[in-house]
Amino acid sequence: MIPLDIRVQADPFDYGQECGRFAKQSGRIGAVVTFCGIVRDTEAGTLQRMEIEHYPGMTERALTQIAEQAAARWDIQACTIIHRHGPMAPGDAIMMVATASPHRADAFAAADFLMDYLKSRAPFWKKEITDQGAEWVDAKDSDEAALSRW
Repeated sequence: MIPLDIRVQADPFDYGQECGRFAKQSGRIGAVVTFCGIVRDTEAGTLQRMEIEHYPGMTERALTQIAEQAAARWDIQACTIIHRHGPMAPGDAIMMVATASPHRADAFAAADFLMDYLKSRAPFWKKEITDQGAEWVDAKDSDEAALSRW
């Protein structure tokens, strides 16, 4: 079994520090792919904050299962998923995915797979609080369509 680092946390994380730590994995690693999702403002520029809710225990199990699926499909040597919950402001890091592999193709494919899953299937619920009030964020058809390639 490869090293899986799955974290669901309220506290911010330092993306650069996490990338540096992850890139120092031992073994047959020749490629590291990372992605950091950031809370973005609305097109109208009215987002005050985003709030993310989840069910502790259930969420970590779901993220672990999808990371294990990625490890079974691609030759990855390590995987990290960090996802925050609670209130976040525009510009805050919301999540991070990192994969390590002997070769870049598997690292990219596994990371892409994980990001599509996190966007569409991970058990998180997002609410946007804007100048006009609060609204739950619905799943997008484009995010669902991205899963069809896997």
